[in-house]
Amino acid sequence: MMALLLLAIMTSGVSAKDKKDKKKADKVHPTNTDDYLNLFKADLSDATFKKGVWTSTKGVLTASEDEAIWSNKEYKNFKIDLEFKTAAGTNSGVIVYCTDEKNWIPNSVEIQIADDYAKQWAESPKTWQCGAIFGHLAPTKSLVKKAGEWNRMTITCKGKKIKVALNDEVVNKMDMDLWTSATKNPDGSEIPAWLSTPFNKLATHGFIGLQGKHAGAPIFFRNVKIKELKNEE
Repeated sequence: MMALLLLAIMTSGVSAKDKKDKKKADKVHPTNTDDYLNLFKADLSDATFKKGVWTSTKGVLTASEDEAIWSNKEYKNFKIDLEFKTAAGTNSGVIVYCTDEKNWIPNSVEIQIADDYAKQWAESPKTWQCGAIFGHLAPTKSLVKKAGEWNRMTITCKGKKIKVALNDEVVNKMDMDLWTSATKNPDGSEIPAWLSTPFNKLATHGFIGLQGKHAGAPIFFRNVKIKELKNEE
């Protein structure tokens, strides 16, 4: 009888721990994406991009030029879950809240993807490294894998709040309302001159894009999925 009681207690404890671990993991990356939709169709027929630049082969997206690929609709309050693979020297990103695809740099937020092992990015400002909100907020740590390995990234956008998870850890959280200057971050560091709109003035809706072959190095994406969030999520 005592043995059965101990077993029941242990089983209950394991079950509770499993539930807690699952809940914690789901805050980083979704454990189930059944309620997510593909951001783009397999043939890219619902995407906006310069003809011939982006291709999808066996589910892997890549670009031959420094041109972004865009969703064909705007999104507000959403979660993006994707995998990416860098090459040596990759500098790319996920673009959210874009209200002008032709002039997206000052009219959007870019979550940076970079090969942090490459000298030019390792020696760049921390706000230029993988997981950064480019030019504005550095990641808490560098977690990107070496070139040629797949990484997972989940980006949550709810109004002025943005959260970035990379390879099982949350590496960035931002409240855009704190960025009231176009030249200085709240910590006093400089914002690149080409990012000329204060984040507190940016829209919290817009097109979603993936940056192409920037700085001469390719980038690869797969399983790019999106979920539009309800108020309680």
